[in-house]
Amino acid sequence: MNKYVLTIGDPNKNNAGPKAKEDVLYFLKDEGFLPLPLNLKLDPEDRSFGAKLRKVYDVKFKIPRVFKKLKAEVIVLQYPIYSTYLTNNIIKAIRSYTDAKLYLVIHDVETLRLFKDDQNFSQNEIEVFNSVDGIIDHNRKMHAWLDEQGVTTPCIDLGIFDYHNPTELREEYDYDRSLVFAGNLAKSKFLTSKEFEKLAFKLELFGPSPAEKYAENINYQGVYSPEELPEHLKQNFGLVWDGNSIVKCDGTFGEYTKYNNPHKASLYLSSGLPIIVWKKAALADFVIDNNVGFAVDSLTEIDERLENMPREEYSVMKKNALAVAQKIRTGEFIKTAMTKLEKVKD
Repeated sequence: MNKYVLTIGDPNKNNAGPKAKEDVLYFLKDEGFLPLPLNLKLDPEDRSFGAKLRKVYDVKFKIPRVFKKLKAEVIVLQYPIYSTYLTNNIIKAIRSYTDAKLYLVIHDVETLRLFKDDQNFSQNEIEVFNSVDGIIDHNRKMHAWLDEQGVTTPCIDLGIFDYHNPTELREEYDYDRSLVFAGNLAKSKFLTSKEFEKLAFKLELFGPSPAEKYAENINYQGVYSPEELPEHLKQNFGLVWDGNSIVKCDGTFGEYTKYNNPHKASLYLSSGLPIIVWKKAALADFVIDNNVGFAVDSLTEIDERLENMPREEYSVMKKNALAVAQKIRTGEFIKTAMTKLEKVKD
């Protein structure tokens, strides 16, 4: 069976965006999928006339050239590719030139993340979802939202993103109730909240675009690529939080956690770290069901929760996190979801 994963390069290596897509390809290769490079130059920030001309050239010549002679039974498109125009025309070309089943692996639902009030964008995104043969979404909450929006394409829940992490798992640990947060610090406004310094727990911080100043209980440790970062994750818990406030996940990105699987959760768990999440986050179901951490309504609850957590309770969470790490490191979640999707009848 000829099965392919479309690949589109991303030059930014110090964030999890390209890492997530690279890992889907990495693990699906084990299932017989091959990379299918489109070699499109994508820059969401470039709105120049030259960029528009390049897209037209890609649609008229480059994209058809890839699919015209392709004999494929399955093609996987990792969504989004940050150009509605190119997305629509890639799908159109696949439908015009091949008889392949077309599956989407959703990394972000842009309507939920950035374009909630843009009716035209939202309608186009739903049309994209309904134009393919199958979808791998993040979790039950995202699946339910897709159903509510009128998506009729068969959907399979991923559960959590896999993470290729060759760093040796550390089973030994010091139980010092330490926390780590890794991510895009420019959008993690809660870290600069004046209320943060009232929290007792210490937080190790990694990521690009740090603020000029943080509270004394935050220790900024620099920026590393997703491949290098696991070497520095030796804390007891990984924190998954977003938005502007320490009392809830708010704002555009905070609200988005009600539906998505943040990739940082996979980074932490693949390193054997239990995680702390917002109770209203979609990911809370996974954390509680697998007992790989705990959920809170507010960061202000963490100090008391840690203070009253005996080593024995943490030891169980750690053991479970190490077990989940083995699954995440071998691509079990994307492989299982893809197998289920391929078994769905027309």
